[in-house]
Amino acid sequence: MQNNTSRVRVVVTGQGMISPIGNSVEEFWHNLTAGVSGIGPITLFDSSLVPVKIAGEVKGFDPDEYMDSKASKRMARFSQFAVAAAYQAVRNANLKIDASNADLIASVVGTGGGAVGDVADEGQVLFTRGSGRVSPFFLPRFIANMGACQVGIHLGAKGPTMCNAGACATGVISFADALRLLRSGEAEVAITGSTEANIHPLNFAGFNNMGALSKRNDEPTRASRPFDKTRDGFVSGEGAGMMILETLEHALQRDAPIIAELIGAAVTGDAYHVSAPLPDGSGASLAMSRALKQAGMQPEDVDLIVAHATSTPLNDVSETNAIKRVFGEHAYKLMITAPKSMVGHQLGAAGAISGAAAILAIRDGIVPPTINLNTPDPECDLDYVPNVKRKAKVRVAMVNGFAFGGQNASAVFKAYER
Repeated sequence: MQNNTSRVRVVVTGQGMISPIGNSVEEFWHNLTAGVSGIGPITLFDSSLVPVKIAGEVKGFDPDEYMDSKASKRMARFSQFAVAAAYQAVRNANLKIDASNADLIASVVGTGGGAVGDVADEGQVLFTRGSGRVSPFFLPRFIANMGACQVGIHLGAKGPTMCNAGACATGVISFADALRLLRSGEAEVAITGSTEANIHPLNFAGFNNMGALSKRNDEPTRASRPFDKTRDGFVSGEGAGMMILETLEHALQRDAPIIAELIGAAVTGDAYHVSAPLPDGSGASLAMSRALKQAGMQPEDVDLIVAHATSTPLNDVSETNAIKRVFGEHAYKLMITAPKSMVGHQLGAAGAISGAAAILAIRDGIVPPTINLNTPDPECDLDYVPNVKRKAKVRVAMVNGFAFGGQNASAVFKAYER
């Protein structure tokens, strides 16, 4: 499956973050490694409308810090998150975008649902107040590609603009898409990641009626408990993670700060069910195996997996089975961490935020914990770094993202070596 384009080295030179535990990369990382939960009571809507009353909300976010207030008011929250995190990433990478390089810079930003809440709200306006009261900004607010487009508009990126809507695998698919663009020569830099802001009663009603959400309203910080025997569903979250990917040649030419290297990514499908994963993890394991092959890595080379780990009964067992299929005995030696235990399940943004955790673990030699893992599930018997961070050298880290419909994605990052 490899070809000569895989010889193009792609590096990470900047990151940006909007999350329930911090609106900058360093604040997010400090709290993630400290085991701080960002899950609490819902404030973004009247939670009396739904049985589940907890979420991982972004706190203290002011879009006007990143863009003109007139522009931010015409933009959906998921696009605001994307633009803010992208600005941070560009600044972090010391990347100047101007007429000399704008057409070489891609915007590859995915989302799971765009602004589904806007659809529900404007639908209510239509049926209660009439068509003339529907906002003229409705369509350019809610459609999924607006996160990528708004990043391009606000930062001036004129290269390929791409958006995937791969549900909960979206963030990792964005890494794969950006990697292909850079290796094919269609761009030299990619602003890439994913974003989500769908804490809305319509989504909560749907997920709750599917039986997907945790109902631990009385203990929100302990509700998300991946791999724990008592887990009862995921906690919905929101946020955005962005990174700057560049060809190594381009990064060296501008003396960019290189944080890590993206060496492989793959996407597969289960062809099985609209919401349940393959129980044996074979679809997910194929994505992991192909990502390793593209990366030129053996299973025993991997030190850390940042797991999808939603805290649902089916997903955590399926992912554990997939890891065992790929890594064999090494599965019991590598470390696994689950950021969703602290930030909740950010749906389309989840993979990008997991990617940030992988890169920072490589940078600092610290593996964040999986919190709330107090009653191990016998079917989940690997090293999930329970409850306390661990100092460990991380040379190679894999990031997983799995989604409704059976979409699977894995990406492999490694420590940069000149």
